[in-house]
Amino acid sequence: MAREMIPVYLFTGFLESGKTRFIQESMENKKFNSGDKTLLLVCEEGIEEYDPTRFWGQNVYFEQIEDEEELNEANLMKIASKHLLDRIIIEYNGMWPLEKLYAAMPKDWAIFQQMFFVDSNTFLSYNSNMRSLVFDKLRDAEMVIFNRADSDKVDREMFHKIVRGANRSSNIIYDYPDGRFEYDEIEDPLPFDKEAPIIEIADDDYALWYRDLSEDMEAYIGKTVKFKGIVARSPALPENMFIIGRGIMSCCADDIEYSGLACRMPSKTSLKDGDWVTVVAKVCFENCCVYKQKGPVLAGEKTIFAVKPEREIVTFY
Repeated sequence: MAREMIPVYLFTGFLESGKTRFIQESMENKKFNSGDKTLLLVCEEGIEEYDPTRFWGQNVYFEQIEDEEELNEANLMKIASKHLLDRIIIEYNGMWPLEKLYAAMPKDWAIFQQMFFVDSNTFLSYNSNMRSLVFDKLRDAEMVIFNRADSDKVDREMFHKIVRGANRSSNIIYDYPDGRFEYDEIEDPLPFDKEAPIIEIADDDYALWYRDLSEDMEAYIGKTVKFKGIVARSPALPENMFIIGRGIMSCCADDIEYSGLACRMPSKTSLKDGDWVTVVAKVCFENCCVYKQKGPVLAGEKTIFAVKPEREIVTFY
């Protein structure tokens, strides 16, 4: 018999970003805390403290994880076994990578909701100095809440761009000091025309296009695209095939990955490993040895030797 899954509400963010206040207010709300047996797992100690006497329901059990090394499956199972639980709330340490938590979670824990809390006054500084940790928290967040937002000082275009560079689907909310909440409603038009006879991808837009192709493959099948990329050859490929792509950096230099597509020309090609070319090709979806399954294959119409772009590595932002 399958074990019943325990829903996990995951609250991430850096120190003093507003996580504790939000959880405290949620636990005071009868609609959220009507008596479910709740484990509140706190992974960092901030200035603000919880006041459980103000919680609406009182079936709340506090547990503390003070060190990242305590974040392992055996320890989490031990903590959970102390209580009969309906749900788990985790206030996560912003300096710990989420992969550590994901790997440690018992098999009957399932993340039900994930929120990332941000102090608007320090966000750009964190993003400049600790981009990998910011990206780590943004990537899976269903909601990003910018606290202490001053409508006259917050660069909403920049905040939006940074969030969308990591996550295209999260809701973005601004929490103003006067108690107002406001949703970000900035539209995200693609920087290329998907309905054009030839979809031309600018050098700096390859990452956005590659992701959009991955997420909306059907919209591209049969369409003709034109873009610049670096060639990768392999003896395992037929002489008329090669890979063309770009290096994409998601958040930092450590995660740069060559992201390419199989390209099939009408006849044998003399292109070499490392050549920069502009390719014009029709997007097909078919079985391919490169993917070992069906995937996007470019039916090349022509290739033109190209000058290496000013930025060899592209990003999502």
